[in-house]
Amino acid sequence: MIINVLELLPEELIQQLLDIGEKEYRAKQILNWVYTKHTTDFNEMTSLSEELRTKLQSILSITIPTIITKSSSSDGTTKYLLSLQDGSKIEMVIIPNGKKNTLCISSQVGCARKCEFCATAKLGLTRNLETHEITSQVFQAIKELGNDKLTNIVFMGMGEPLDNFDNVIKAIQIMQHDLCFNFSPRRITVSTSGVIPQITKLADTGLKLKLAVSLNSAIQTKREQLMPISKTYPLSELKKTLIDFRKKTPYRITFEYVMIKDYNIGRKDVKALLKYLGDISCKLNVIKWNKVDDLPYETPSDSEIDRFISSMSVLSSAVTYRKSRGADIDAACGQLAAKNI
Repeated sequence: MIINVLELLPEELIQQLLDIGEKEYRAKQILNWVYTKHTTDFNEMTSLSEELRTKLQSILSITIPTIITKSSSSDGTTKYLLSLQDGSKIEMVIIPNGKKNTLCISSQVGCARKCEFCATAKLGLTRNLETHEITSQVFQAIKELGNDKLTNIVFMGMGEPLDNFDNVIKAIQIMQHDLCFNFSPRRITVSTSGVIPQITKLADTGLKLKLAVSLNSAIQTKREQLMPISKTYPLSELKKTLIDFRKKTPYRITFEYVMIKDYNIGRKDVKALLKYLGDISCKLNVIKWNKVDDLPYETPSDSEIDRFISSMSVLSSAVTYRKSRGADIDAACGQLAAKNI
């Protein structure tokens, strides 16, 4: 079976080479061609003999998704529709902000979690992405940015990352390895709807990264309506799990809160949120809901947003209003929904 180099850790590539009678040091040469020179064709790896290049093509590949469409927003955000080898389609987004360039990547084709405010949820789940289908989005983004540096990676695209646990974890290990993408743990964020067993499992891996939790209401009945996962993993249990997780990581947990008009930004919502977050070492990111066709929600007005954020000022944790990026090309939070998947 031919294996994609983009899903191999260096030690696994070394084993592949040893199995065909080659020297261990060749792995570093290959990885340099792939991750530093961004080469996808073994024939271009001129530091390798022609015989070795032929051998490699019989056991390895370096395939990346095909860019079908590329949409640019007025704010500089770029959304990519990618086609995978089996014809499945996913979306990724590059978001520039000063010297920072953040890549929002997908972990699944569709999603099974059925969050009421999210366009991806309307698609249902087709399948998990393979490890190389995750890492290849990073590869693709680096090539697209050219001389501009990719600085941050967020698992906030299509899918629930922790439902594709093993492949996501391995992809992150490849992203962080100094012979591969060499990303700092503080530059990688995994966002989850609150899959409690996998959050615990993640903490026990010892893998360093930032965790973001899509909260959206601190009132159990409201969160159940918005996010059916809360029926299985209620807010009280989620909080206990996150407090335990925080003890095992150097980074504060980030809570994401999508503000929805006449739903989760009233006085009771504020009171519940302040109580829920009051004793957790965390950051709170608030973002206005972005319009998705056929969903019955509305975006709050600027004054309603200001009032909600002001009411959160008593929280000891940092509160940030994350302004929507790419909404005019359906690339903003909650809007990703690759067609014909």
